[in-house]
Amino acid sequence: MPAPPWRKTRRARPVKPQLTQELIVQTGLRIVDQEGLDALSMRRVAQELDTGPASLYAHVANKDELLELIYERVLEEIELPAPEPGRWAEQLREAVFAQHAVFSRHADVARVSLANIPTGPNALRLAEGMMAIMVEGGVPPRAAAIAIDRIGQLVAADAHEGSLYRGMQRASGMESEEFVAEHFRQIEEYMRSLPADRFPYLARYAEEMVKPSGEERFAFGLDLMIAGLAAQVPSAE
Repeated sequence: MPAPPWRKTRRARPVKPQLTQELIVQTGLRIVDQEGLDALSMRRVAQELDTGPASLYAHVANKDELLELIYERVLEEIELPAPEPGRWAEQLREAVFAQHAVFSRHADVARVSLANIPTGPNALRLAEGMMAIMVEGGVPPRAAAIAIDRIGQLVAADAHEGSLYRGMQRASGMESEEFVAEHFRQIEEYMRSLPADRFPYLARYAEEMVKPSGEERFAFGLDLMIAGLAAQVPSAE
């Protein structure tokens, strides 16, 4: 039957999804990916979920725990191969590039690992996998342990730098490729203009200072580390 015209019907409100830790983490990660780590707060997550901040604390203790859970979620995306001793250097390179690709997709999340030692299940899985690749390949355990730390710093710092550039690009209103090209064009132009009597090498090699891409620079640093590790592997003789 149709409702009488004088009767006001109640609008159906969409049913809110049940609040869970999984939903909170997904929402927090989406905020970080879209707006950066500084935009994340318990209040902001609650607003996105159309609830009050107090309701979140039944699932997440505080923002620090939320950050740890978000970091763990990102690490889930990293896959590691089973160790092949004869290919340890190649496998290590592939594993680190896999990490770099994931953190490039979630650039601001890399900041969570800086000045912190992640000990969640996925962080431990990652460390165990990398340790296995190196030790099974003959890298001394102490060198392998230090390498995990230093390589992690390289990945996190590179991803974080990328997020800073993206922030500068958003503020400029320019497209990403246009912004990067213009930014480094200005740096190269400035270096070329330096007094040659004081900065002969920077002025002469200005193009070499700015030309390599971010991926080329990352690969160069990683390859230096792997070469250093390879020098510590005992000879098969």
